[in-house]
Amino acid sequence: MSSFIDFLKGSYIEFRHKVEWPKWSDLQSSTIVVTIATVILALFTFGVDELFSKAISNIIGMLINVFN
Repeated sequence: MSSFIDFLKGSYIEFRHKVEWPKWSDLQSSTIVVTIATVILALFTFGVDELFSKAISNIIGMLINVFN
């Protein structure tokens, strides 16, 4: 059990004194970049989904007309 306590103490010391945390402005700019990339990816995914949906709908419609 003492090794677990030593691990927790060491982790706390490392997080408190050795880790270089990012500045607030860096976090804000990173958040903006991630948000913009997410919106672009979502729009791309939506566009591809709509394209495939219409293509498959047209193909099924043509097959129904052929076999009727």
